[in-house]
Amino acid sequence: MQDNKLSRQMVLMHSLIRQCHSGLPSGLNDLAEAEGFPLDKMAKAIACGRIAVPANQRREIRPAAIGEGCRVKVNVNIGTSQGRCDLDLEMRKAEAALSAGADALMDLSTAGDLTAIRKSILSLPVPVGTVPIYEAIRRAGSAADLTADILFSVIRDQCRQGVDFLTLHCGVNKDALEALRIDPRMLGVVSRGGAFHVAWMVATGEENPLYSEYDYLLEILAEDDVTISLGDGMRPGALVDSGRLAKTTEYLTLGKLARGALDAGVQRMIEGPGHIPINEVAWNVKVIKEVTDHAPLYLLGPLVTDIATGYDHVVGAIGGAIAASSGADFLCMVSPAEHLALPNVEEIIEGTRVARIAAHVGDITRRGGVSGSPEEIRMAVARRDLDWEAQYAEMLFPDYARSIHDRDSERETCSMCGDLCAVKMVRDLLQKRE
Repeated sequence: MQDNKLSRQMVLMHSLIRQCHSGLPSGLNDLAEAEGFPLDKMAKAIACGRIAVPANQRREIRPAAIGEGCRVKVNVNIGTSQGRCDLDLEMRKAEAALSAGADALMDLSTAGDLTAIRKSILSLPVPVGTVPIYEAIRRAGSAADLTADILFSVIRDQCRQGVDFLTLHCGVNKDALEALRIDPRMLGVVSRGGAFHVAWMVATGEENPLYSEYDYLLEILAEDDVTISLGDGMRPGALVDSGRLAKTTEYLTLGKLARGALDAGVQRMIEGPGHIPINEVAWNVKVIKEVTDHAPLYLLGPLVTDIATGYDHVVGAIGGAIAASSGADFLCMVSPAEHLALPNVEEIIEGTRVARIAAHVGDITRRGGVSGSPEEIRMAVARRDLDWEAQYAEMLFPDYARSIHDRDSERETCSMCGDLCAVKMVRDLLQKRE
């Protein structure tokens, strides 16, 4: 027993949190410089759980720092489904997402050889996340046949394969289920992972093992320093459900679980908050941050209207920009195909670009406004000077912008205003008076 305890302590000492408690890990130098942090400040933020760096010890990747004071990061979901199982297509989508500026990927595959699919995606040099309950249900055959042993076995296998962060719906417990019963929602549960856990609890009458055996779960994650992303299985799936009890019940549970992960030396992120009206976005971000001791916050959206289907990437970006400016740290791309179909390559590119715009908008506020965003100032100067090459140098998507500008031939102004360009007119008048 004593040997097991000693082995456990040795494992924990290799975790990034423990390293940051005991010193300044040299491997953080490049990350700290990229984020504009002094190394000691970044190490302190990791040690207290305000920054996470998802990076499985079994892989060599280009890591991303996610959390307080860092640039807002963008994740892109890819993966097969029963309706379309094509690994080559998913790899093209993954590569397109990275070319469009994604910082991380999530493999949400539910069809095909899941281990082989994951292996291919893990060959890419960025943080990769998964939702283990999907594979666990595949192994079990149904939610009712799932066992704790199957679920923990899948989690262990994925950690050993090199996955960097896992979405685990530990907060979907009996308390959340009771909240759902006493304060019913129009759409019930829209999280696929959350629904699996609800179905299992209803079928068995038992507590969610990810909650009841949380300490054991953390031991598995600690072995490879895998980051836990505490999933929002009770997020509302419609604006009409945004004020119901289940969401808030889960928030409070996630706060307790976030503290437990930090105490165990396991990096953690929090997911949320689903479909909510625009006036509730900032409030929800601040509440989640408060109850989780300012753990990094990972969002899909939030989606601020339910009736713009086909343009949910724009809806998600509106919510995401407000959320990021209010403290959210990690935005999950929403594609134009959301709620409709598995996205194609073009929709992945479009969704990733729009998410990057939302992240940048949030960054402007996080850096203290325009004065902390030198690229915005440089763009203003370049536009004043009608210097197109300087403008392209500051743009998020310069090739696309150049193709639009040049389609009516290269010219000093854009073709919308031509010789009536206000900037050119006033500039020339002021130069004549000097």
